[in-house]
Amino acid sequence: MTELTDTLKQRVRNIRLAVFDVDGVLTNGSLNFLADGQEVKSFNTLDGLGIKLLHESGIKTAIITGRSSSQVSIRAKALGIHWLIQGREDKLTALEEIWKESGESATTTAYMGDDLPDLSAITTVAFGATVPNGHPLVCKEADWCSSRRGGEGAVREFCELILSEQGKLNALIEAYR
Repeated sequence: MTELTDTLKQRVRNIRLAVFDVDGVLTNGSLNFLADGQEVKSFNTLDGLGIKLLHESGIKTAIITGRSSSQVSIRAKALGIHWLIQGREDKLTALEEIWKESGESATTTAYMGDDLPDLSAITTVAFGATVPNGHPLVCKEADWCSSRRGGEGAVREFCELILSEQGKLNALIEAYR
């Protein structure tokens, strides 16, 4: 896991919108298909709770993904994701659409992605993050890299880092004691 500089810590404290890619971030990046052509995705429950903790702390969330999947729609609805944009490789343009609707901006946004279509968003937002199995250029350009791989709790790690830097994590965890 990448350590945060003092400047980056300050930027993370201002995050009010967290945005996620799907394949390679919320999933392990594998594309699985049934014999009838239906796509099957696996999501990690650790990541789901991380997203719910963001919501409890007042941080809104979005998913922007290059592929379209009914399973992503189902997962996003179950988690209470505020914005879902599917079938878009132009991640930064999609993110700008969310900013117009939400009133947020690059300075209040964190983005987690793993591949080249995510690069412009990762390098534009206040806190751009990736996973260790992401594309090497994305890993080089991101502000932070999780210790866990995509689909294996990386999103949870990202969420808890934001909440910790904002001084909210301990109180959220205490609610489970």
